[in-house]
Amino acid sequence: MKAIGYRNSGTIDRADALEDIELPRPQPTGHDILVEVAAVSVNPVDTKVRRSADPEAGAYKVLGWDAVGTVVETGDAVTLFKTGDQVFYAGSITRPGANSAFHLVDERIVGKKPATLSDAEAAALPLTAITAWEMLFDRLDIRRAVPGAANAIVIVGGAGGVGSITIQLVRALTDLTVIATASRPETQDWVRELGAHHVIDHSQPLAAQIAALDIGAPAFVFATTQTDRHIAEIVELIAPQGRFGLIDDPKSLDIMGFKRKAVSIHWEMMFTRAMFGTPDIAEQGKLLNAVADLVDSGKIRTTLTETLRPINAETLKKAHALIETGTARGKIVLEGF
Repeated sequence: MKAIGYRNSGTIDRADALEDIELPRPQPTGHDILVEVAAVSVNPVDTKVRRSADPEAGAYKVLGWDAVGTVVETGDAVTLFKTGDQVFYAGSITRPGANSAFHLVDERIVGKKPATLSDAEAAALPLTAITAWEMLFDRLDIRRAVPGAANAIVIVGGAGGVGSITIQLVRALTDLTVIATASRPETQDWVRELGAHHVIDHSQPLAAQIAALDIGAPAFVFATTQTDRHIAEIVELIAPQGRFGLIDDPKSLDIMGFKRKAVSIHWEMMFTRAMFGTPDIAEQGKLLNAVADLVDSGKIRTTLTETLRPINAETLKKAHALIETGTARGKIVLEGF
């Protein structure tokens, strides 16, 4: 089968940074389903792994943790899907990725593809939707109020893939005021279009801009990027007993400033359930089905902003390079082998 992989980690500008390869078609067992892949999305995790993680000697590493496709075979323990079902999912970082014509994935972390979306539109959603959902409802528990705080959430990096779906989920499922950060006119327009009540500029100090809104200190802050750069401002702007979440990988992070306010700190990694086979692993499939229902009922929309064709090494290199600029708006999807 066709696939894209690499033998040596490093920068994207190398000729062998990503290569078109042929691999054996995998066979499903147990809870695995075999999916014929139609579209894949590219996320920052793809670029981080490509830069730093070498495969075993003589082998290729295949990336890709967002996919849409059709179930073509099922393992002997599969109960949730059947051949012919259209699905979307993010997969597991401990297994080969979905940059391949056929892909094995545990059925418990898979959802039904939204019926109203194209393959490309649906492929933009799984990883970011899981990340946002788990942060909002499992980590920050935003449905539980913070006494005395403004019923509001600040989303740092609102125009990125995770920020884009976070805004929509908060608006669709809660009555919180959404304050999103964006620094360019096009990204500010984008987060307003997605439903942000207020937009502030993260290239400027955050706390003063929050204070100028005159709504009080927000109960929740979700930092999707550059947390180390904004941490002091977040300490200042968040309400006492507030809840703070992050998903990026700062080299160091001084959290002592939160102690005085008794702020709780929550780190989200959407691969955790699959990586450790947690007892609640099936929650990811359930939340993806809930996301599909929200899409099909018109309450949220795809965050797709650019579609590239076909799925091959050359096109994937372009997508990785775009992600690494740090200025991408919404999601980049590749479609069709």
